[in-house]
Amino acid sequence: MRSRMLGLIALLAAATLVAPAPGAAAASDPRPATYTNPVSAPAADTFADPSVVRGADGAWYAFGTSDPLRAGETAPHLVPILRTTDLVHWSYAGDAFTGRPAWAAPAAGLWAPDVRRVGDRYVLYYTVTDTTLNPGDDSAVGVATAPTPLGPWTDSGRPVVAPRAAPGGGFLWTFDPALLRDEQGRLWLYYGSYFGGIFTAPLSADGLTVTGAATQVAIDNRYEGAYVVPHDGWYYLFGSAANCCAGPTTGYSVFAGRARTPTGPFADREGVSLLASRAGGTPVIQPNGNRWIGTGHNAVVTDLAGQDWLVYHAIDRDTPYLNEAYGINRRPMLIDRLEWPDGWPTATASDDRQAGPVTDRHQRSGHGPAAPVPHPGRPDRAASDEFDGGGLGDGWSWVRPDAAATVTDGALRWPTEAADLTGDANTAGVLLRTAPSGDYIAETKLTIDLGVDTVRNYEQAGLVAYAGDDDFARLSHVAIWNTRQLEFGRELPFADRLSYGGMVEGPPAETTWLRLAHTTVRGEHRFRAGWSRDGVHWNWGGTWTFPPGLAPRIGLVSHGGNVPQATARFDYFRVYRTG
Repeated sequence: MRSRMLGLIALLAAATLVAPAPGAAAASDPRPATYTNPVSAPAADTFADPSVVRGADGAWYAFGTSDPLRAGETAPHLVPILRTTDLVHWSYAGDAFTGRPAWAAPAAGLWAPDVRRVGDRYVLYYTVTDTTLNPGDDSAVGVATAPTPLGPWTDSGRPVVAPRAAPGGGFLWTFDPALLRDEQGRLWLYYGSYFGGIFTAPLSADGLTVTGAATQVAIDNRYEGAYVVPHDGWYYLFGSAANCCAGPTTGYSVFAGRARTPTGPFADREGVSLLASRAGGTPVIQPNGNRWIGTGHNAVVTDLAGQDWLVYHAIDRDTPYLNEAYGINRRPMLIDRLEWPDGWPTATASDDRQAGPVTDRHQRSGHGPAAPVPHPGRPDRAASDEFDGGGLGDGWSWVRPDAAATVTDGALRWPTEAADLTGDANTAGVLLRTAPSGDYIAETKLTIDLGVDTVRNYEQAGLVAYAGDDDFARLSHVAIWNTRQLEFGRELPFADRLSYGGMVEGPPAETTWLRLAHTTVRGEHRFRAGWSRDGVHWNWGGTWTFPPGLAPRIGLVSHGGNVPQATARFDYFRVYRTG
């Protein structure tokens, strides 16, 4: 079912645990337990879509998607459960179910659980990828209850959100449930995914029955994995975007919008709606260049000191699969501090030792990592081009020249080619120049009218870091079905095949300023995406890496779609030194 995600987004180990010994930190120890991600190890090699609840016994319990837990295993656990007393030392505690509910198809997946305490019992919501209620894949949300997080879990006997027919046939993706108790004590269930969008509906006081009409809160073809938390008078909708499971090119990331009510409208930091075709969303966590990619599908936990923590899964880019290449993606559970600067949530995926959550009232809170923000330095005029002559300036070279690209009236104008750079075809033109040595930022001002709401897959234009036709990172304004997004795509060779995936940023405008910030770390090339809707206020997103020994060139692209429909206007190409 999720194979459609690749088209939609197109683009879309053990943990080192240190003192104390496994178990809770001693009450007399003022220091929280420290940790190194992934915290799900050694209990599980993969633990996707985590949800965490605190039990009446004071321990925390994590519930995950039904996958095998360890390398070498092939049979899925039916909603596996991990247990901890300090949020960093986890142990396997069993599975929620011994069999699928009677209304689920025999081979249905049980995905993306969400567990909360409602009244005097625990309620577990989960995705069923295929039911017995209709022919074809018809996902739904189930619900079960138990007296304790370890069960016994009793299914309600029917979906709490039944399969929903799609207007053009088939069924909308009814995935990824998450519960919210609002400030008035009312319950809301969020659910949905790329095919259909994200919705919320009111629930009965026991959390088992939908009691009113559903409201769409995020556009289709952009988000899944909704999780909503109240904070300082706002409701924050966390949503995951891009492909969850593209192995070494997984760009899955978390974004946020906020609203004054549980039903929205949700908008990002810049006021752009999550329902807009040029979809809004403020980054919360994205790949940052270290070992972790695919940082998505989160929950939020608050420790005893009041510090929020983001619990999520990620992929080690060096070990992206659980067993064979292009099989089950290996997505262990991570935890990192969630901060709220200026009222917006942000976290950094850590791969070094961190101070853990405060889980005993005698402990003191530590500090988390902070991602540096790139700043342009002096202009490198020899590496730049203002496009103010009658043609391209010195230093440019073409891969597959496109005669339609011209320099006129102070800009490079380049109609989108009916061609592409992904896969084996490699038919699109690429305009390149040698990158300067050291650290730098490449910037362009791009105007392209891709319209809104209509389907124009996958017209795009933007910046590229290029080591070859099958080894590049592309930051472009792109049409993805009815949406318009900034995609930071990556293609590379892996295990005798080409892997392509992308992270998304956003939101674009008809005129969008784009940046690629290049740094080197231990010889590795890191390119971080930046964008602006006004050329003044900049946002920074995720990072893709190239291995040592390569010399990626930088440049521009304009392609995609079946026929040329738009012309990209590049006002300049500027390079700034930063090192």
